[in-house]
Amino acid sequence: MPPITPYAGKFSTCGLYSSSSNNNYQQPHNPYRHCSSVKTTKESVYNGAYSTAENPYDIPHAHSMYCGVHADSVSTKERHYSSRSTVSDKLYSSVQPHSPHQHSTTCPARVARQTSTSTSSGSEKSCRSNAAAKSRLYGNGITASYGEMCYHDNSLVSASLEALIQHLVPTVDYYPDRSYVFTFLLSSRLFLHPYELMTRVCHLCVEQQRSGDTLLDKIRFREVAPKLVQLLTEWTETFPYDFRDERMMRCLKDMTHHVARGDEYSWRAMQQMTQRLIKRLSALGQYEEAVAALSAVATERPASLKSKRESALRSDVLSVCDDPFILAQQLTHIELDRLSFIGPEEFIQSFALKDPLENHKGFFRKRKTSNLETYVNWFNRLSYLVATEICMPVKKKQRARIIEFFIDVAQECFNIGNFNSLMAIITGMNMSPVARLKKTWSKVNTDKFEILEHQMDPSSNFSNYRTALRGATQRSETAHSVQERIVIPFFSLLIKDIYFLNEGCASKLPTGHINFEKLWELAKQVSEFLVWRQVICPFDRDRRILQYLVTTPVFAEDELHLASYESEGPENNMEKDSRRSLRSSLLHRENRS
Repeated sequence: MPPITPYAGKFSTCGLYSSSSNNNYQQPHNPYRHCSSVKTTKESVYNGAYSTAENPYDIPHAHSMYCGVHADSVSTKERHYSSRSTVSDKLYSSVQPHSPHQHSTTCPARVARQTSTSTSSGSEKSCRSNAAAKSRLYGNGITASYGEMCYHDNSLVSASLEALIQHLVPTVDYYPDRSYVFTFLLSSRLFLHPYELMTRVCHLCVEQQRSGDTLLDKIRFREVAPKLVQLLTEWTETFPYDFRDERMMRCLKDMTHHVARGDEYSWRAMQQMTQRLIKRLSALGQYEEAVAALSAVATERPASLKSKRESALRSDVLSVCDDPFILAQQLTHIELDRLSFIGPEEFIQSFALKDPLENHKGFFRKRKTSNLETYVNWFNRLSYLVATEICMPVKKKQRARIIEFFIDVAQECFNIGNFNSLMAIITGMNMSPVARLKKTWSKVNTDKFEILEHQMDPSSNFSNYRTALRGATQRSETAHSVQERIVIPFFSLLIKDIYFLNEGCASKLPTGHINFEKLWELAKQVSEFLVWRQVICPFDRDRRILQYLVTTPVFAEDELHLASYESEGPENNMEKDSRRSLRSSLLHRENRS
């Protein structure tokens, strides 16, 4: 008998996992307690890579192009951009949305600052020093209001949209905290389009330097230009997909021309930033085209079910790779490659308001969450691949051997920290066409499988999995090797967490202010994902295995059910009727095609 679980490939409709024998579980091996127990691997990276035409995973890693891009800086002033603007792990790992001192030194100045074109630097400082601030005790902390921005214990909790935009704009003596920049650029798209935000920020930055004196304006803009370039650099490197919108690129080009009139070094930095952005977008285009081509190949169906015995001649996973650890490594390659192309904004855009200009050419021709959807589709494909591999063999002994092989692969995925592939394998093995193969499961030792299911038990909101994920994250933070840094979360649950965070908290308060505490929480969730996304897989690539995993045809749900009935006949009248109906519909479909 196969172990009974709630998954069966349909997480949204399943009941809670229940096991009366949970008390008898032996404690599973936890690789996050004893990192030395993890298998050592070869150190070479991307050995034996293959062409993009054959597989999308030879496209340069989504973040690799930023490494060393500033090494050719020619002056101390230019190093301002390389030392302060390069995106790294530290940007995200250092994000502390609720730090009590985060904005304590700048909040009054940002709100009180006058944006009139006639305001001089002297009067601006006067406005800053005379800003009226209201404070009151609230619970165990202090709530303070500076203009249209509200703080609790010096942490920003709410503000008007205009005040938040103003808070993003750099000046000669001010630059916004990097965690604020990331948080607002990420979630501002809930309220306005990135193009509108960029236009307003650039306009404010330029207008604030106007005094009526042309020479003075030029001097003041030259002083603020490096900080404007730094802000745009953080934007282009953290949210490059925003610039698939032709209007964003035009705005960036206009600012480059404007900067060129005032500061040669800033103009040069803008040129370098634009080149990196174009290279990043080009890699994204290549990746999307390659994935689309592979998806077209993978839509072909396996051998006709009318002659299942002929399908035994088809290659199976064991003929391609019979080492569970090697297969787990190749799955990790695919996971990290596809993760690296997911933009952080895709999590927010999946539930952002529909843009009224959705038919605008360029940016909107591509769906705003296409890479996120591609990754979810990969999870589904892997689940169906596992089920197909199990249902295809004619002999019961071979089916049992494949089940045991995938159990071992799932165990290796857990040890590596690849929870997404682990869950996909468990899902595939618990689809009803596989779960009903009682004679096959009777030949399988399910002890390890039950332990893995216990780790991914959905009860108590996946508490066991979340504990393992925290362990993997801690191991990653103290890692002594690239392999120990790998954390690949169960992606569907991550999306679900972000979705319910958005749905469970109001974006706007009754006062009309934006609920910035919610934005901090969204940024915290997404920033953790960005740290995981930046890891480059340390394992050697195996071209043949990768090709098999991403291109071999898999059965659809109806075909899986029929293959299952061909493997082990129907047990009751309902299953007999189901097999008869499936045969008829599939034969009719084949004749039509």
